[in-house]
Amino acid sequence: MAKSTLSIILGGGAGTRLYPLTASRSKPAVPIAGKYRLVDIPISNCINSNINRMFVLTQFNSASLNKHIKNTYQFSAFSSGFVDILAAEQTPDNPGWYQGTADAVRQCLRHIVQHESEYVLILSGDQLYQMDFQEMIDKHRDSGADISIATIPVPAREATEFGIMKVDEHGLIKSFIEKPAKELLPEWESDTGEEMKSQGRLYLASMGIYIFNRDLLYSLLLDTHKEATDFGKEIMPNSIENSKVVSYQFDGYWTDIGNIYSFFEANLALTKEIPPFNLYDSKHGVYTRARMLPPAKISGTQLEKTIIAEASIINASRLENCVVGIRSRVGHGTTMVNCYMMGADYFETLEDMEMARETGVPPIGIGERCYFKNCIIDKNARVGNDVKINGGDHLNPVDHELYTIKDGIVVIKKNAIVPNGFQI
Repeated sequence: MAKSTLSIILGGGAGTRLYPLTASRSKPAVPIAGKYRLVDIPISNCINSNINRMFVLTQFNSASLNKHIKNTYQFSAFSSGFVDILAAEQTPDNPGWYQGTADAVRQCLRHIVQHESEYVLILSGDQLYQMDFQEMIDKHRDSGADISIATIPVPAREATEFGIMKVDEHGLIKSFIEKPAKELLPEWESDTGEEMKSQGRLYLASMGIYIFNRDLLYSLLLDTHKEATDFGKEIMPNSIENSKVVSYQFDGYWTDIGNIYSFFEANLALTKEIPPFNLYDSKHGVYTRARMLPPAKISGTQLEKTIIAEASIINASRLENCVVGIRSRVGHGTTMVNCYMMGADYFETLEDMEMARETGVPPIGIGERCYFKNCIIDKNARVGNDVKINGGDHLNPVDHELYTIKDGIVVIKKNAIVPNGFQI
């Protein structure tokens, strides 16, 4: 089956809702769970599903994403597998940027068409989930579908944020509405199964995961809907009448990392006793760059529901509900609650630290006697001693040169230098 399917992973737009995490990197390159990048999720799902030919489409801040993929995904010389980046490029017939999801795939067809496949699997680069795509492909083939859309049951409070579908008793999608108004919802309820109904999840939402029969995809993009720019808003609703479009209902954990709040919640959820996204599953492993790093070192710290990645040196008093990324340093007497610290891209030597101190610059990491709550600390941030940052709903949104506040979450920017005694 690996030969029959080609995967296209959409890198997303400018990622403004994830700013400042996307100020210098594309959305798929944003670090998650302390040691991975968002793009590792769809790529790992493909590899675990025996799909090893992938294109990643991107156009914003793609340098770090290029570097990560080049250093991570190298298949055997005896394999046909690859993960290739297709960045937006100007050509005589396409002088502009990608205008949407469908336009991005259309502009890249000349590269994609060189690879034989029966099906094209289209994925988003900014979602957190574990799915066996082979099951979806098998159902697609067995049902004789032209297009399959992965759907997930959602409650009324979330339904207005998604494309919502109605299906018949055979799973055929009969109607589609993009982000319905609240008063229209009663008309869009579906039979999602007894378990989902008992949770109030009555609406079938599109997950932005599609399988197309290859020839149909090319025909839709180049002929039938050659002006359409988006799959969800244009291609899908217009295909329902003339094509067999089938729902593949997924009942597992799935979250769309669309904004700072959902990103923060998804990362902190990993610290739960039984997290909704299971990193400790050998059948659904998450792959990333194999760094040769030493183990973490912890001294005198009380840890409560905290994940600590490799090469970290933690001397803090207490860490509670925290995700601590690679090469993190936290000083004596510091307390962190509900925080995601992304870590650092490199080690500082003792000489580097001493030189920084002499110039009044804190070392990379968090200093001594600090207090952090409801914070994201981006890569390579330098935080001095006695810094107090208490995030929460009492804070108004703001964008400062050192930090951004969104939804009560304080995001310390990448490479920021936070002086001693700083308070929010």
